[in-house]
Amino acid sequence: LAEKGIRVNGVAPGPIWTPLIPSSYEAKDVATFGSDVPLGRPGQPEEIAPSYVFLASDDASYMTGQILHPNGGEVVNG
Repeated sequence: LAEKGIRVNGVAPGPIWTPLIPSSYEAKDVATFGSDVPLGRPGQPEEIAPSYVFLASDDASYMTGQILHPNGGEVVNG
């Protein structure tokens, strides 16, 4: 796809707090949701939104085949 000028990238966030979390997990799991990442808390949607904006912008014009991991410090594939 790159030869056609099409960039393919992605975002793979870690635990992100949304209004669906309390209705998707048991109360005991809601209380600890996201606490197992190095930053010790879940991320907020506004903390990962810039990743999507960046990949869609001209600032990422030389990026393709990449995955951004806004995940509170977890090591991915390490």
